[in-house]
Amino acid sequence: MTTMTTDYFPVAGCGGVASDDAASYDRRWMVVDPQGVWMSPVQQPDLGKIDVQLRFGYLVLRAPGMLRLDIPLDVIEDDDSVRTKATLGAQTLDVVDEGEMAAVWFSTYLKQPCRLMKLHPEQKPVTWPG
Repeated sequence: MTTMTTDYFPVAGCGGVASDDAASYDRRWMVVDPQGVWMSPVQQPDLGKIDVQLRFGYLVLRAPGMLRLDIPLDVIEDDDSVRTKATLGAQTLDVVDEGEMAAVWFSTYLKQPCRLMKLHPEQKPVTWPG
């Protein structure tokens, strides 16, 4: 008997993960521009070239010409200094900034300033476009 798995997208707009283990991480992260607005793959097609895996408790990101980036999956969000807001369409989201290393990695790869944000655990469900 064959079971079907769905692709999940831990980083919205980046490559998918064909594993049911990724379901709880689906669209937990997003890349935003300097104003905190979500960068969609329509605006930034190179997002779709980023390979995403979940391995040994880490979000593992690989992109052409870049070293691998590992982000811990489950971190207790107790540092309010990295908590901020992001915008997705008309929604204002409660997010956590993943830090300078992730920002430099994404900014270098996408050739424009941007940051990686994770939805805060207290964030209400998000309505993602199509």
